Amino acid sequence: MLKCIVIDDEELARKLIESYVTKIDFLTLVGTYENPLDAIDILKSEQIDVVFLDIQMPQIKGTDFAKLIPSHTKIIFTTAYSDYAIEGFELSATDYLLKPIGFDRFLTAVKKVKVDSPATVDTITVKSGYDLFKLKFDEITHIESDSEYAIFHTANKKIMSLQSLKSLEKTLDPSIFIRVHRSYIVNKTKVTGLKSRYLHLQTIQIPVSDSYFDKVKADLFG
Repeated sequence: MLKCIVIDDEELARKLIESYVTKIDFLTLVGTYENPLDAIDILKSEQIDVVFLDIQMPQIKGTDFAKLIPSHTKIIFTTAYSDYAIEGFELSATDYLLKPIGFDRFLTAVKKVKVDSPATVDTITVKSGYDLFKLKFDEITHIESDSEYAIFHTANKKIMSLQSLKSLEKTLDPSIFIRVHRSYIVNKTKVTGLKSRYLHLQTIQIPVSDSYFDKVKADLFG
């Protein structure tokens, strides 16, 4: 998964990019910002892979803000003005999207980011107390919520970590993991069947809540 943020002073432009991001399985949206300066903290605290950055904004021009973005983060400029194209590419932007932006053109741009990105991560580091565990996605059968904790289930062990399923849902690869209940996330590759309102993972039964049932059925058995 590639983490991205959107920076644009126009709400409709932010909403459009946000809707496009939700259609692409290798992108996850971490945040949207009207003021570029509000995005500085997240760029420092998280590994953001790509920024969709408007150029003509009242607080600071996108081409000026781009100089504050860490070098490992890819930039895709979004603007209504073609005059900035040369300046954008001089800043080593991955692409330059001219508004109004169509989905096909957006997809072409983000594919460039994916090609330039390092190999896909297939592990997660889980902190349990003072211990750290590196789990391969393929090891995890499901993740269960227990109050403020998440319990990672594998074939031969359980690891309890102080974190919420909501936060995990944002970081786990949605092509592998799916939320099926307020208390459960499951590994899609481990699912062997659906009987009534229960997913079967070999001998394990996981309840599927009404609010997730249609999506789960379409995604796993569609």
